[in-house]
Amino acid sequence: MPAGAVSAIRGGRSLSGVPTLELLSADALRSTVVAYRDAVRAHQRGIDRLNVYPVPDGDTGTNMARTLDAVVDELDRLAQVGQAGRVEGDPAGEPGLGPTCDAISHGSLMGARGNSGVILSQILRGLTGTLRDAGEATGARVADALAAASAAAYQAVLKPIEGTILTVARAAADGAAAAGRTAPLADVLRAARTAARDALARTPEQLPVLKEAGVVDAGGAGFVLLLDAALHVVDGEPIPEPDDVEHAVGPSPDRLAAAAHRSAAVDGTPDVSELRYEVMYLLRLDDERIDAFRERWAAIGDSIVVVGGGGLWNCHVHTDDVGAAIEVALDLDGRPSRIRVTDLAEEVAEEHARREAEHAGSAEPPAFSGPSSSLPSVTCAVVAVASGVGLVELFGALGVQGVVTGGQTLNPSTAELLAAVEAVNSEQVVVLPNNRNIVPVAEQLAALTTKQVVVVPTTSMPEALAALVVYDPEADAGVNAAAMGSAATSVATGEVTQAVRGTTLAVGPVDAGDWIGLVRGDGVVAVGSSAVEVSVTLLEQLVTPGREIVTVLTGADATAEQTASITAWLADQLPQVEVEVHHGGQPLYPYLFGVE
Repeated sequence: MPAGAVSAIRGGRSLSGVPTLELLSADALRSTVVAYRDAVRAHQRGIDRLNVYPVPDGDTGTNMARTLDAVVDELDRLAQVGQAGRVEGDPAGEPGLGPTCDAISHGSLMGARGNSGVILSQILRGLTGTLRDAGEATGARVADALAAASAAAYQAVLKPIEGTILTVARAAADGAAAAGRTAPLADVLRAARTAARDALARTPEQLPVLKEAGVVDAGGAGFVLLLDAALHVVDGEPIPEPDDVEHAVGPSPDRLAAAAHRSAAVDGTPDVSELRYEVMYLLRLDDERIDAFRERWAAIGDSIVVVGGGGLWNCHVHTDDVGAAIEVALDLDGRPSRIRVTDLAEEVAEEHARREAEHAGSAEPPAFSGPSSSLPSVTCAVVAVASGVGLVELFGALGVQGVVTGGQTLNPSTAELLAAVEAVNSEQVVVLPNNRNIVPVAEQLAALTTKQVVVVPTTSMPEALAALVVYDPEADAGVNAAAMGSAATSVATGEVTQAVRGTTLAVGPVDAGDWIGLVRGDGVVAVGSSAVEVSVTLLEQLVTPGREIVTVLTGADATAEQTASITAWLADQLPQVEVEVHHGGQPLYPYLFGVE
């Protein structure tokens, strides 16, 4: 049991020999949250593997863990304030249940990540809202808090779906209430956990996509760990150990693919799994306008969760219209900040590739590769984001000391980029984000480190390659940034991918599954029935007079035959250009082009 958790006991002992708590004190609540965070971290990959709803992108455990990291950070700050008070002889220096609940509530609101993280945030806020004035909470008060947590979670979700974390949280509240008003705290928690586990086991009966994939709900599984952690602190029960990664329960690659391609609803509206982007932001908006905000979001998306109050809200939606999702806030005189946009289609593809690699027995690549004191000391180092194994190797060959794997799908956090910056063997660092969604994250780095950090706002991998050609490790960061930025902007870039749904664009009608070619700044400029056809049309527009080099980055789904056809066309139709082909290994985009 964590130190300091035993502030009130009923004189009995659990089967483990640890004193059983009769009341939930501030110390016990704090210890529960820390134990919960550690448990989710330990089970993170297993929970990720269960994730098929609303989108099978394999990040439920990751998002819950990151949300809890933010809560624990807030508790740590509160503890530092309390320590300062004790040092100064202030008897009120020890944080009580009220300040502890406030810290949990604020940390979860500000740090919530993804659909599961935002719902978890509301559960924690509902829980602590009931506990905060209790002093020390009885079993009955904890039962009331679980009921408030469930109600708050349902209220936050615009279209509540049964068979999810919502169902499991409600079952926990019902189980706690059934224990009775005079039941001891441990008995209340145990009854809640039994009911939650039973509800979790039944989630496939309520949500067809879970049954088809052969899994229980990922968010619900993560929620049950909260009750495991509470019983660990209150009654000394061991927290269940996670399965080994190779034995973790989860859908096969084929079942995951089936979950990713669910059909549209009968009325023709898209299924939530078909919406391409996840948009999240913090929003300053008057409380009386939040219902109007939710209604306007409902017109453009799904999987809508909005939590908060007092003029500050954490907002989450899946949509095909990123601009509209942000404009809704502005139209209501709101102020969005910390905007995060994730391309869900790419994230699903990467999770599918990861699952297939595990299925084949290969190791999963690390989120961060790079540094150490064995790296050569340079005047200026480079940290870059890469979206494929081949690109990681290519960047390393070009002198990049810190590579963070990611892109639109993974959206590496500021903390992950910061770790790479701190690890490289230089006090000056140039950062290449290589995706427009990551640029604002990278721009926060300079304020978080004593190193000199300069961001070159690259938005594609070909731009990064052009920038690295002129990189000089012995020049300072300012000189490098100027040269690399100029080189990056001189490159015309194109991407080839498949449309996820039908629409009509300036180039004509597009059906789901059509191949499309995109040019930076111009959007979709080519549509066709094959990747080769679209690549040729795209290159005809990219290779303008004066351009001499074409760089081809082949993705995970590119074939040797397709690549040979493209290079043969270039040799025949554009013999004046030099062609360089590199294996990038990026998902979803079989071909990326850079033309200089």
